[in-house]
Amino acid sequence: MLHDLLQGLDAGGFLIIQDSCSYSGRRLLWSFIKAALNRAEVVHVLSFEVSEDELKNGLKESPIERLHFHNAYSDPLGWTSRGAFTVDQFCVERVAQLAKQSSRVKPPILVIDSLSWVLRHVSPPAVCKTLQQLKNGGFVGNLISLLHSDMHPRGMVGSLCQLATSVIAVAAGGDQAKITRRLKSGKVLQDEELFSIKDDLTVVGQSKPSRADPKEQEADPTANLTFNLRLSDTERDAKEKLALPFVFSKEKKAALLHTSSGRIVYEPDANDDYDQEDPDDDLDV
Repeated sequence: MLHDLLQGLDAGGFLIIQDSCSYSGRRLLWSFIKAALNRAEVVHVLSFEVSEDELKNGLKESPIERLHFHNAYSDPLGWTSRGAFTVDQFCVERVAQLAKQSSRVKPPILVIDSLSWVLRHVSPPAVCKTLQQLKNGGFVGNLISLLHSDMHPRGMVGSLCQLATSVIAVAAGGDQAKITRRLKSGKVLQDEELFSIKDDLTVVGQSKPSRADPKEQEADPTANLTFNLRLSDTERDAKEKLALPFVFSKEKKAALLHTSSGRIVYEPDANDDYDQEDPDDDLDV
């Protein structure tokens, strides 16, 4: 699934790469940027956490002539008026204006590095509204954003991930991806993949290690018991010949089913007041 996402998102797709202070997802973000540039896509980067030199150095040997860097790193709050983009400009009108700088007919890809920086200075409802408008307004083809999940409350992270069409959570040393993808049909796909990133930002999938040793799976669980659960051939023959108490033999069945005639004999005791001539003498009639 990770390879499919690197090949390109659906139109209007919104991808969140979710990392933490323990496992960085920035190199994976750069892999998505490089993959888009290799597809001849136009990419606009709103960078709050990385300088232009650092980004281009990371994207070396990539066709960066279609890369548009918008510097929100030097002066993100607009204190010195040196930055090309400030956090208070994160609105659909300003981003749409930047996207129109591309001469291509196809809408560009917008990369936000990182959305956590914006969330620290802009209210979450305003951020969600802007993202929704960018995703549905046709101003950009796709949205890709890095999000530091351990910097925000769980509810806020969940709300942002609900807006996304795909979420990649980087974990387990930075080489494991927990992927959630929402299709247009409404179906949700989930998967876990192991990956590594080469020096040229190529993502290579890795096979998952087996959870249990095959030798352990084939081990006999009765090997170390103090009693024997198996029967020898002699014991098995004796067991089969043993007549169980609730199983009737043919002879016993025949004896029980044999029919015979009989009669009921009544013998009155000394306390019975029985008159042969008037059997109903005891009745009050």
